Amino acid sequence: MLLRVGLSLCSSIIKSAPVATRTFSSRCPFAAAAPSPLLSRFEQNVSLQICREFGKRSGSNLKKDSRDSLYYIISIGVVAVGVTFAAIPAYRIFCESTSFGGLTQVAKDFEKIENMKKVEDRLIRVQFNADIPSSMQWKFKPLQHELHVHPGETALAFYTATNPTDKPIIGISSYNLTPFQAAYYFNKIQCFCFEEQILNPGETVDLPVFFYIDPDYANDPNLEYLDNILLSYTFFEAKSGLKLPDPFDPNNRPTAKLEKNSGPVAIQAPA
Repeated sequence: MLLRVGLSLCSSIIKSAPVATRTFSSRCPFAAAAPSPLLSRFEQNVSLQICREFGKRSGSNLKKDSRDSLYYIISIGVVAVGVTFAAIPAYRIFCESTSFGGLTQVAKDFEKIENMKKVEDRLIRVQFNADIPSSMQWKFKPLQHELHVHPGETALAFYTATNPTDKPIIGISSYNLTPFQAAYYFNKIQCFCFEEQILNPGETVDLPVFFYIDPDYANDPNLEYLDNILLSYTFFEAKSGLKLPDPFDPNNRPTAKLEKNSGPVAIQAPA
C-alpha cells in the first residue's frame, strides 16, 4: 500500500513535469511543486524521502562526471606536453636516418668504418660554411675552407666559435649538406650539432667534425659527375622556446654557394 502511494505520487509529478535535456543539478524534482493539502503527513514523508534519495544520487553523479572530466583534461595536457618535447628529437632522428632536409647520416657501425676500402679513383671536394643569425653574438667560422676526401676515407675538420661579449652564452647548432642527394652518403662519426655549447665571456673553442663519405657514393649513377659538396652549420643562441629552422624552408639555406668545378677534382699522385 505504501509503495503504491509513493509510486502513484512520483508518476503524477513526472507526468506533469516538462521534458528537458539532462542537467547536472542536485535539486529535488519535487522542490518546485507546492505541498498538496490532500497528502497526508505519511505521504509527505514518503515524498520527502524520495527527494532526498534523488538528491544524493544526483550529487554523486555530478561529482563522478566532474572527476572524469578533470582526468580527461589532465590526460590531454600530459600527452600534448609529451608530444612537444619529443617533436624535435624525433624529427632529428627521422632526418638523420633518411637524410631528409640535407641532414647527414650518423655513423654507428664502427666495424664497417674500420674495414671499408678507400675509392682511390674518386676524389670529393668538401667545402665548409658557417652561419649565425643576427641575434647570435658569437663569432663562428670553419678553420678550413675545404678538404679533398676519397669515398671510404675518414677526415677531420674543425670549426671555431668565440664569445666576444661580457656574459656567458649558450649556443646550439643545426646543419645540412648541399646537394641533398649526397647527404645519404655523408656520415658523421663525431660532431657538435644539436648539443648545447656554453661559452664564457671571451672564450674560444674549436669544434671538431669527424666524418667519412660512404664508398657507395662512387657507385651511385646520380652522383657520377658530382664531386663537390657543401657542409654548412648554423649556430643559434639557446633560449626557451627556440625552434630550429626547417631544412625544407628555402629561406634557411646556407649563405655560401656551392663552388662548382668545370670538371672532376684532380687526383694528385703521391709524392
